[in-house]
Amino acid sequence: MTGDASASASEVLATLRSRGWRLGVAESLTGGALASALVSVPGASDVFRGGVVAYATDLKASLLGVEAALLGREGAVHPEVAIQMARGIRVATKPAGVLTEVGVATTGVAGPDPQDDAPVGRVYVAVVTPERESVTEHQLAGDRATIRAEAVQAALELLRVSL
Repeated sequence: MTGDASASASEVLATLRSRGWRLGVAESLTGGALASALVSVPGASDVFRGGVVAYATDLKASLLGVEAALLGREGAVHPEVAIQMARGIRVATKPAGVLTEVGVATTGVAGPDPQDDAPVGRVYVAVVTPERESVTEHQLAGDRATIRAEAVQAALELLRVSL
């Protein structure tokens, strides 16, 4: 993990801790790298509930509650898919009876080929909190590893500004 990602993850976790909020992560193209960045920070377990890597499109529906009709119509690389993933992880990671306060999601195309009419490097990141819902679109450049690493950083940045 880069120093920037480590510092960003530490800052996000500290902010969550100060607010008394917990976090769930829903990942597609990042394949667990966002969760890994967060758990690399000592003490992450007091706010990080867990995550789901829904790499296959159908798992976005079955595990995270993304509307199957939306996935069929738009594919997995779409801003509303990212928002629904972030909403869904709040449910999937909730403690008894109470939603996890913050959900973050990543979906996109790391390459080498386009997917669902989206070009390589197209990434959507979403954050859902009790106060707001945000989604950002990115067009990242580079190889698979670079796109995935930059998507993690984009998710940490959206978390930072959303909190």
